[in-house]
Amino acid sequence: MKLRAALALALAGLLLAPPSWAQQAGERQAAAPIVAPAHVPDPGTAAPPPGSTPLDQALRDLAAPVRVLLLLSLLVFLPALLLTITSYTRIIIVLAFVRRAIGAPELPPNLILIGLSLFMTAAVMAPTLGRAHERAIQPFLEERIPLPEAVSGCAAEFRTFMLRHTREEDLLLSLRLSGQERPQNAAALPFTVAVPAFVLSELRTAFRMGFILFLPFVLIDLVVASILLSLGMFMLPPTMIAMPLKILLFVLVDGWSLVVQSLTMSFATT
Repeated sequence: MKLRAALALALAGLLLAPPSWAQQAGERQAAAPIVAPAHVPDPGTAAPPPGSTPLDQALRDLAAPVRVLLLLSLLVFLPALLLTITSYTRIIIVLAFVRRAIGAPELPPNLILIGLSLFMTAAVMAPTLGRAHERAIQPFLEERIPLPEAVSGCAAEFRTFMLRHTREEDLLLSLRLSGQERPQNAAALPFTVAVPAFVLSELRTAFRMGFILFLPFVLIDLVVASILLSLGMFMLPPTMIAMPLKILLFVLVDGWSLVVQSLTMSFATT
């Protein structure tokens, strides 16, 4: 009985006792004003380059897989750029003229001509690509210049190359067809005018070089045809005799080396 009475008194004391230290601490914390912690900048975060745009910041915030996807999407336009703003058009047309003039339209194969044209294009465009990488691409990758400035820097280098090999008549024609006024300087010339004029000039130059390459082979055809007619060999096709002679002449004069050298020098001396 005494034990039961003692337990009852102890339970009543716990119920009627003042709040514990834990409850008092909770009340003091609830009564204290809430102060937001000060924002401490991350020391590893690099400051954006001067003149950066929201587009630049958005590109930097993209994840690596998204950047790779965008890069692969831009590669779709690479063939069009290769054909229109580089030396590839003139080189591939002249090499095709050489193959046609020899009389072997399938030799060398197309893959050989395309590969040779690509390597020659890389050699001719190396100075322009080097300047574009030094002045625009590398500073953009190092986040020293924004994206619009990098794009304009690359465009300026390629515009300089195109205008160096473009006739003034083709530029005036492209300006007249586009309906735009003549700019004050070359830097203000839009790509929509410079690219068509450059392609027209390249086609004219390539066909002129092809005509010069055709002349000696046409003379061989005429001589062979005249000899066969004088001998009365009407049933013998002239091409059967002329093609080995043209191949022999082309090999003796080291024709491929002369053609490659002439194409390369045509861009260096224009």
